[in-house]
Parts: sequence; C-alpha cells; structure tokens
Amino acid sequence: MDAERDLNGGLIPVAEARARLLADAVPLGTEIVSIGEAQGRVLAEDLIALRTQPPEAVSAMDGYAVRADDIASVLSDLTVIGEVAAGHPFSGTVGPGQTARIFTGGVLPAGADTVILQENVTVLGDGRIRSNQAEPAGKHVRDAGLDFRKDETVLAAGTVFDAGGICLAAAANHPAISVIRRPRVGVLATGDELLPPGSEPGPGQIIASNSYGIAAFAREAGAEVIDLGIVSDNEADLAAALGHAAASCDVLVTLGGASVGDHDLVRKVFLARGMTLDFWKIAMRPGKPLMFGRLDALRILGLPGNPVSALVCGLLFMKPLLQKLGGLTFNLERQRAILDTAMPANGGREDYVRARAWRDDAGTLRTKPFDRQDSSMISAFARSEALLVRPPQAPAASAGEEVEILPLKPAPL
Repeated sequence: MDAERDLNGGLIPVAEARARLLADAVPLGTEIVSIGEAQGRVLAEDLIALRTQPPEAVSAMDGYAVRADDIASVLSDLTVIGEVAAGHPFSGTVGPGQTARIFTGGVLPAGADTVILQENVTVLGDGRIRSNQAEPAGKHVRDAGLDFRKDETVLAAGTVFDAGGICLAAAANHPAISVIRRPRVGVLATGDELLPPGSEPGPGQIIASNSYGIAAFAREAGAEVIDLGIVSDNEADLAAALGHAAASCDVLVTLGGASVGDHDLVRKVFLARGMTLDFWKIAMRPGKPLMFGRLDALRILGLPGNPVSALVCGLLFMKPLLQKLGGLTFNLERQRAILDTAMPANGGREDYVRARAWRDDAGTLRTKPFDRQDSSMISAFARSEALLVRPPQAPAASAGEEVEILPLKPAPL
C-alpha cells in the first residue's frame, strides 16, 4: 500500500480508505418495533417461539377423522358422530366404527389417528359413510409441533426480515421484536449555485440532484435519511448545519465543498469545529476529493460535488458504512466480463468506468464503456449496468480481454 501511495503522490488507495472507514464501525444499539414495521430490519437477538405450531394435531385436508384400524380394508362402514371445523374442536371421542366429519385445520378428535379424504368415501345417508380406500395411521394429519415448538429458536440473530420471516415471527406469537437500530444519516448539499428541483435557475445556478441519489443509496443500505437541505458557501451556515447533524445523526454526508478551491469551505469549517480528519483524497477516478473524519460520535463523509463522483463514492464508501452500522453485510464483489471494445492504458488511480453490461446469446457476460466519462454526466451513470474497474497502471486492453466489473443493477447480470 505504501508503494502504491507513493506512486500517486500520497493519495490513499481505495481498499485502504474503505478499510479505515469501516475499521471501528459496529452495529448500533437496538430498538423494539412492531411486527408490521419489521420489513428489511435486522433481528438483534435469536427469536424464540412463544408457542407450538400447530398446538395440536390437525387435519391437512377436508375429509373424515377415523381410526386407521377401522379402514384397514376397503368398503368399511362408519357412523358419523360429529363435525370438526377449524377453531371448533369436537369434544367427543371417536370409537370403533365411528368417524367425525373434519375440515382442513380442524383439531383431530380423541380416538382418531388418521384422515380419509372426502373423495375417498361414499355417503350412505342416515349419518353413515363407507370408506373406499385404506389409509395408514397419521395420513393427512399435521402433528403438533410440525412447524415449530415453544422455546425453539425460529430465527437467528442477524436475520434480515422478509415476508417469510415476518410471517414466522407473527406465527411464533411475537407482536414486536428487537432489531438493530437504523443508522440516521444526514445529507447536506453545499454550494451557492444550487437550487432545489422545480426552481427556475438564474445565471450560474444549477439544480441540486446529488442529494436525492445519495439519499436513495442510503435507504437501500437500510438507513433513515434526514434531509439537511442546501447550505450556501458560508462558514456560519456550515457550522450550524454541522451542529444540527451532531445532535441528530450517526453519519453526516456532505456533497461538494471538500476540495481545495477558495469556496470549498467544508473541510476548513469542520476542522475548526473539532473534526478529526482521518483521510482526504483517494487514488480513484471519479471521486478523488473524498473526505472522512469524526466529530465525537458523528462520522463525517465528504463526497465530491460532481454527480457521478458523488454516486460512485456513495456506492463504494457510504453504503458499506451504513450497512455495517445497521448490522447488514455489504457486497462489493466484482464479476468477470469480456470487454467489447479496446481501452487505453490507465493512470495511477483506480478507475471506475461507467459501462453497459449484458449477456450474449451464449450466456457470456460482456461489457462496453460509454464513450464519454465526464464525472458531471448523470445520464451515463443512470444507463449503466456496471462500473468497469481499471486497476492503477493497468495496461491497454484489447476487445475480447477479460475485465472486472462492479454490477450496479441486478439484471441482466
């Protein structure tokens, strides 16, 4: 890493920067949420069943509850002595030569040990039926505890709740559960030139878009987003925004203002207010002016102002940080793809090239970079299925060579 840094004028390699960013990131505290609010949340501790499911042996089908011995041979006549519906158990006992009409979910009455399907009997009238098929004991019966038993662990800590997990927790009789607290991330856009969407820009003004994309990434990472709005290039306003974030957020993400220009005040103001700077400037393209620091418990991530730079840095640094704080695992695994066009040699920074990616008729994963890679071009990023990763000092690559890509979208990769 030191040799790589020396080649890049002291810039920190991407892998080292991310390792430092995540080094002390651990899941935040826990909170209790209702089962209806558990979607996507991370279970904080093993979930123990509070009941047995099913609590008693029940019928799996509509039919007749019988004694297996009574239908060991076909054409056995039985007397119907009652009816069992779900939620309405039969209080009597099924004796020799007797049966009870039973419906799916009905509790198997005492004395019965199997269920014969309604289509396998003939109704004779006068409260009698004839079995037309022999069935072994236990046929079409769901035993007590078939799904789970009381005091059994039904979900392990760390489980991310999806539809199945929520259904299981509810069935285990949990109206509320303990989950890892979502990270609270404040998103702050900076710059005199920025206006919110829907505005009519004047000379030199642009519409602020970065904060919306970064907020979307944060929500994908399971975070709660606090929109801190747009702050002008003013030291007092920046200091006030920092104070607000320190009081309400776990992570502050700033957009723009962290570079070296006369109007890039974020780093200067935050350092003056007590921020400890961990690193600044990464050996990557786009996204070189990336800042990370701490102000007490607040983690501060300063992203570049160019939209694509902000989005790439958000993907590579912000999302993993938020996922780790929220108890989730992050996946930045690269895939191998065949390059569809030649590429020139790379310089000293790791390059994340916006690219198309698809599978050809043979199922081979292929990729082709966009012709223009300007870090202000949001349209190319939005149309990209992947980032084509070029290592520092990578030699020129020819069409047909294998390269690494970082998927941006789940399909068609």
